[in-house]
Amino acid sequence: MKTEVIPHVQTNQKRKPLRTGKLGGQLLLWIFLIATALLILFPIIVTLFGSFMSNAEIATGGNILPSVWHFENYAEAWVQANFSRFTWNSLMLSGMTTIGTLIVASMAAYVVERMNFPGKALFVAIQASTMFISIGAVVIRPQYELMIKLHLHTSLWGVILILISGHAYIFFILLSFLKGISRELDEAARIDGCSNAGIFWKIILPLLRPGLGVGALFTFCGAWNEYLRPLVFTMNTPELQTLTVGLSYLRYGASAAVQTHYMLAGACLSILPLLIVYMLANKSFMQMTAGSLKG
Repeated sequence: MKTEVIPHVQTNQKRKPLRTGKLGGQLLLWIFLIATALLILFPIIVTLFGSFMSNAEIATGGNILPSVWHFENYAEAWVQANFSRFTWNSLMLSGMTTIGTLIVASMAAYVVERMNFPGKALFVAIQASTMFISIGAVVIRPQYELMIKLHLHTSLWGVILILISGHAYIFFILLSFLKGISRELDEAARIDGCSNAGIFWKIILPLLRPGLGVGALFTFCGAWNEYLRPLVFTMNTPELQTLTVGLSYLRYGASAAVQTHYMLAGACLSILPLLIVYMLANKSFMQMTAGSLKG
């Protein structure tokens, strides 16, 4: 009786090229990711090291690391640009915009997802269309004229209302999160006598925390980096200018000399609040990523 021999050696030989190809693909992926990270981080590194250089050393160029570390650049930038006042204005603008945007966008997403009303499809289509329309310098004049009629053209509240109105992106983020929340929770709360407002505040909002965290980060960063509208609305009230506008005061000194080292120090200081907000919202990003992987 003949016995068949299982060709173990051949199967192992066939698997080796597959494993080698997989390792090669992972190696190329890591090389690509590292190269991309270096390209993204290089300007930040240059800015950070440049903030500790003298103006003459930056103008000369050729070195990334400063020959002498000038830590006083940060103190001088803080005083010259009135950072304490401008930082408070930026925090007020970004904070109020974030709170208002999350409230409006979450309410709109709840109504669209949980209720039926005439013109629902049209409302969603209008929200989507606004994402493809630029709200740049072209619309500043009508926005400014509207705020004049509302008597908000000399304060940051006009800018806040304009930024809150551009909430379509956050609306669709929260709408996608709402679709993952079971409707049975609404029905159970309604049986217990809870109203639509109670369901929204007591059930939906706590379950929307990951989406609210992501939306808060995007909204805060966008409002913090806003430059043109705060500049236009605070031309007659310089004490209300934000940090992004105040950084322009560091460009030239008293003798009209360029102060690149102070501008770099001011730019590094302006990044710190964004890093803090990102660390606070990092948990929401992790939850969102885990949910997308499960899906």
